Amino acid sequence: MSEDVTFWVTLAEKFVGFLLTIVGALLLYFTATSTDALEVFTGFFGFLGIVLLVVGVFLLLVRPPE
Repeated sequence: MSEDVTFWVTLAEKFVGFLLTIVGALLLYFTATSTDALEVFTGFFGFLGIVLLVVGVFLLLVRPPE
């Protein structure tokens, strides 16, 4: 039973990491391409995009304890 739960937790962790990576990359892309519309918030949204990207990659690469 514990092995089954561990499998689903690992799968959910990888899925959330994949989603965060995609959202972070899209946020960075749209922040970089629309700098004139964002004006003063470019740095803020760029920082948030980098944070989401790093957290997503971290979740994809880290191996959960067994």
